[in-house]
Amino acid sequence: MSDNKRQSATARAPASVGNVAVGFDIMGHALVGAADQVTAHRVDQAGVTIQAITGVADNLPMTAADNCAGKASLALLAAVDSPFGVNLEIEKGIPLSSGMGGSAASSVAAVAAVNALLDEPLASHSLIPFALEGERLAAGEPHPDNIAPCLLGGLILMLYGQPVRLPVPEGLHCVLVHPHLEIATRDARQRLLPLYELKDVIDQNTALAGFISACYQGDVDLIAHTLQDHIAEPRRAELLPGFQRVKKAALLNGALGCSFSGSGPSMFAWCRDETDAGRCGQAMAQVFNEQGIKSETYVSPVDAPGVELI
Repeated sequence: MSDNKRQSATARAPASVGNVAVGFDIMGHALVGAADQVTAHRVDQAGVTIQAITGVADNLPMTAADNCAGKASLALLAAVDSPFGVNLEIEKGIPLSSGMGGSAASSVAAVAAVNALLDEPLASHSLIPFALEGERLAAGEPHPDNIAPCLLGGLILMLYGQPVRLPVPEGLHCVLVHPHLEIATRDARQRLLPLYELKDVIDQNTALAGFISACYQGDVDLIAHTLQDHIAEPRRAELLPGFQRVKKAALLNGALGCSFSGSGPSMFAWCRDETDAGRCGQAMAQVFNEQGIKSETYVSPVDAPGVELI
């Protein structure tokens, strides 16, 4: 019998921007606004049972092994050889296939809530491998660009499996516009299978190196010069109606850079301050609206917090 008297815990995990244009599959940052919430109830019977799924996406699998939150929880409980099991209640606040890190948020919220019930909870960064099992189920590959910032907050670079928190120049804000469309991550990744020209790889590496240098120097002008995607964006742009027009609208309204958030369809832009971000968001949403596409806009500090117990 465990000495831990806590019988339930609730964690709220934020949406996130994956790739951040320049860091395909290895960089992301948290986003204030939409979030997923998971409550874990401790039970004597081993395993994971999903009791309820509510919110903007309630038609998800109820079998734990087929659900991101359930799969991540199973992985954590198995790793610590837990003598107890959990029942999960999942509240989805992030739309499916939105490019906002919804599967990562469910996975992270689940492991954070379950971790709080352990006799000896693990450090936050130690939860990454378990949350990745939920992401693997959703996307087919355990890429951590949404998982790490969702868990730890801020702008995170994954370096050979280890999270490195990058400094963010003071005042930088992100605006994310989510059009009411879906692009499945698996489908978007299919676009990336043909081989790349060496020049594209060199350009992406150069941009990434310059971007990281700019973060450490606090050089916003250099960020504007390097916040570009030479790998995924050129092959995915045609998946989203009006992509180039939306990007142009953002840049004309002061954005430092603009691209897909994750695999889309959401688009993000980095801006010098909250005022610029609000103006960019209005311009981006207007382009979608002109095509008859409804959208939501989120404005957030780039250096936003990660998952929290509530």
